[in-house]
Amino acid sequence: MKKIVFLLAFGVVLFSCKNETKTTEENVEDVKKELAYASFGMEINDTDALSSERMMEHYKGLKAGDTVPAKMKAKIVEVCSKKGCWMKLDMDGENQVMVKFKDYGFFMPLNAEGNVVVNGKAFVTETSVEELRHYAEDAGKSKEEIAAITESKFEYRFEADGVLLEQ
Repeated sequence: MKKIVFLLAFGVVLFSCKNETKTTEENVEDVKKELAYASFGMEINDTDALSSERMMEHYKGLKAGDTVPAKMKAKIVEVCSKKGCWMKLDMDGENQVMVKFKDYGFFMPLNAEGNVVVNGKAFVTETSVEELRHYAEDAGKSKEEIAAITESKFEYRFEADGVLLEQ
């Protein structure tokens, strides 16, 4: 009888420990997910972030002067090589969005790459030749490439108040 009680108690303890370990492993996974981003600017999360393709559908419906509050996830194409004061994101393989940071309140690491979640407002604008040349200079383009910019450009833009950089 003592053996049966002992085996039963041992089984309960073993089962409890196994569940305890599983719960701990799940908690570690949750922590890893929470720690998967470096945060810049306002504290945000990745909940309800639109894919870049879905966001592009919204951009196509905008006219100059329109703004839309948005949160989206996209891949970094380029970051300002001087200060990290802007970045360009790939939207659908054909289009890019120029992202600046609200009130220049924060900057991205110069070597930032990979996916980001940006929160803020989306809009479209006509960018002047002077401003396009300034961005080309910031990006380290050659004098010839900068001089070749002779026309303003209709651009998709985003003013981010918070950014999560996937680690």
